[in-house]
Amino acid sequence: MTTSKHIETQAIHSGRINDEQFGSLATPLYQTSTFIFDNAEQGAQRFAGESEGYIYTRLGNPTTRQLEMRMAALEEMEDAAATATGMAAVSGALLANLQAGDHVISSNAVYGCSFALMSHMLTKFGIEVSFVDMTDPSKIEKEIRDNTKLIFLESPINPNLVVLDLEEILNIAKKYQLISVVDNTFLTPVLQKPALLGADIIIHSATKYLNGHGDVVAGIICGSKDMIEHIKLTALKDIGATMSPHDAWLILRGLKTLPIRIERHCENARTIAQYLDSHPAVDKVYYPGLKSHPGFKFIGKQMKAAGGVIAFELKTDLAGGAAFINRMRLFSIAVSLGDAESLIQHPASMTHSPYSEEERRSAGISDSLIRISVGLENVNDIIADLQQSLDTIV
Repeated sequence: MTTSKHIETQAIHSGRINDEQFGSLATPLYQTSTFIFDNAEQGAQRFAGESEGYIYTRLGNPTTRQLEMRMAALEEMEDAAATATGMAAVSGALLANLQAGDHVISSNAVYGCSFALMSHMLTKFGIEVSFVDMTDPSKIEKEIRDNTKLIFLESPINPNLVVLDLEEILNIAKKYQLISVVDNTFLTPVLQKPALLGADIIIHSATKYLNGHGDVVAGIICGSKDMIEHIKLTALKDIGATMSPHDAWLILRGLKTLPIRIERHCENARTIAQYLDSHPAVDKVYYPGLKSHPGFKFIGKQMKAAGGVIAFELKTDLAGGAAFINRMRLFSIAVSLGDAESLIQHPASMTHSPYSEEERRSAGISDSLIRISVGLENVNDIIADLQQSLDTIV
């Protein structure tokens, strides 16, 4: 295992399990549902936790374990749990740590399904949730109650790219002994490491940048050894939201190029954001890499760069926005982000449709907002596609 602290090296070598039998360079894919015991006594010992070894892939798998170890190293956490989807990471982190009567504080804008889980599902089981504008951290303290257990947030926020002051918010969590959960999907550990600012749990939709090739749905939870063991032995084991070894193998392959992919995503996005900001058909651009964005002050402080996602509003109505999207040729109309291909979608009617109109307005998600995930294509080709559609609006 590498001892390097350079993320480019860690992304290739951290958590590596050597194939002592055959010497395979690539990570072996253990595509098996169950594992053979030498005898009945060994099986009993493994179930009792008295001896090491694998039992059943829902409980652990060598390929999946290598991914967990690599992600723990990248996020500078002690351990990690691989989950079946990004939402399994969200629900696993929450359900393992909450019970009826508890109270959660969440940022008022989050991914649509994270919002639905907290506002619709958790409340069915007697868990209270308050959605707060965390751009003013003092509002968080005003919402803390005797039964508050956990703080959940994204930064930058999906879909409007609001950047939150992680250090200040996580200090509040520590002050009141609350569990902090940070969704780091948009920036990945290449650009932001919430653990260094005090986060207890870091989650990812590994579907996105970590895999990077649009052929997996998966999630990751990073935390302390005790926390990850607790999550694995409760929510993940009993609900069954664990990752398949084949998906883990694909993500391990994707991670090898994560740092260089992120570099290109950021370069392309910065150039495109500047282009959009200057186009007469664009009303407003939301991208922390622009000096006009309130989140720009955090670059170099809590995040290395602004990432590869841009949101913007057009000088047109809802129908005009739909027509703009439909005219795209290079962009694929699709939800998700972090793929090699550039993607475009309409949050209000797609990823954030679980919000009511009033809830979207409160979260700063307008009906005219468009979100793009900037891909790895030549930046001039991406701009040309945006231009041919934007020019019809002017």
